Amino acid sequence: MAKKLTLSLAAAATVIAGGAAFAAPGGYGAGKDVTRAKVQERSSAMFDRMDANGDGMLDEADHTARLEKRFQKMDADGDGALSQQEFTAAHEKRGGKRGHKMGRHRGMRGMMGGMPRANADGPVTKAAFQAAALARFDAADANSDGTLTAGERKAAHQAMREQRKDRRAARNNTAS
Repeated sequence: MAKKLTLSLAAAATVIAGGAAFAAPGGYGAGKDVTRAKVQERSSAMFDRMDANGDGMLDEADHTARLEKRFQKMDADGDGALSQQEFTAAHEKRGGKRGHKMGRHRGMRGMMGGMPRANADGPVTKAAFQAAALARFDAADANSDGTLTAGERKAAHQAMREQRKDRRAARNNTAS
């Protein structure tokens, strides 16, 4: 039971850490224009960081290795469990605030929409990962000029929020 809890906490921390890269749509900073070439470069670098075993595929083994590495960083005393103090310290070190509700963190959840995921369909290749990132870019590039402006990014982000809201409402209506 304790092992499951500690791995769940490590998974939550991984989402927070990964979300920081996407806190602003595309992870490129507020107010900055983003080119398609930059998205391709950044998605390649992100894939390389996520590919823990360097086999050119993202699969469950990579995911497990990343979680274990994150957990080891958080487990300051090396006892194989995270205390509330260790978790809070790790969260604050990453720039979090006390009382921050992880469930409300939009980062990765919002911007990873449409990204291929390693699951029953098999591992994700670098080409598929980059293609998904570029597809999101192309969808947000309203005037198809190869550059996302702050306005286009803001509009794309708002559209994603509306889609999530609609999906939640549909789920709630079918559950009732």
